[in-house]
Amino acid sequence: MTIIYEKAPAKINLLLDVLRKREDGYHEVQMVMTMVDLADRLELEEIDGDRILLTTQALFIPTDEKNLAFQAARLVKERCGVTRGVRIRLDKRIPVAAGLAGGSSDAAAVLRGLNRLWGLGLTLEELEAMGAELGSDVPFCVRQGTAVATGRGEKLESAPSPPHCWVILAKPPVNVSTADIYGKLKVNEIAAHPSLERMLKALRERSFQGICDSLGNVLETVTLQLYPEVAQIKECMAKLGADGVLMSGSGPTVFGLVAKESKAARIYNGLRGFCKEVYVVRMLASSAE
Repeated sequence: MTIIYEKAPAKINLLLDVLRKREDGYHEVQMVMTMVDLADRLELEEIDGDRILLTTQALFIPTDEKNLAFQAARLVKERCGVTRGVRIRLDKRIPVAAGLAGGSSDAAAVLRGLNRLWGLGLTLEELEAMGAELGSDVPFCVRQGTAVATGRGEKLESAPSPPHCWVILAKPPVNVSTADIYGKLKVNEIAAHPSLERMLKALRERSFQGICDSLGNVLETVTLQLYPEVAQIKECMAKLGADGVLMSGSGPTVFGLVAKESKAARIYNGLRGFCKEVYVVRMLASSAE
């Protein structure tokens, strides 16, 4: 039987701003997201019977309808009237509940993979629309590359990819609930909003320093107060010489941008003393590049 392989890269937020609380309970956001070369890998294989079988080597990850990848497969089958079965093998590399959209990227990979496996002929826009039903980050993870996300995160506009650089990711041993962080955010009390225009200008000019100077995430005001470990990692990365440092998403992962590989190695070694989950990866260019 045919086997389809899909890569599910992690995302980071170069910019995350919250503009207001919406009537539907979500928040109106303005984000710039891009992908890094830390990825889960998925293998999709058709099996007998009208069923979904999800397996993974990772502990503490549900393999039933609580998993977004499982939900994505079920949505494809229901929406497209597919009665065939599929086995999904998930090789988990992205930390869980880390602000890196690992679950959303897995779901997006399943949407893309089943479209190929079953020859469904769904367009990118149709896959993104299905992804929006699963979660706010899924449409971006379907598209990949670099994008400005608005609405609750599902409205996308492509943006220039950042220049190639090194990215250090560090996740402290805490799990953060995105809903809790947004719930505690007082939008009217946000002192300073990051500038989307400034970030886009830096991306267009491929200015690494301009990108570092334009980083911003208003959710830090909540997460850093609740989890001192996150603030400690931010401070440590900056002291070790990262060119730009920011928390990704609602946290707790912090990333540092570095132009030189030698500096990335030094920061990695400095962080490993008190943080077990540290990664050095590269920024991913868009597929168009």
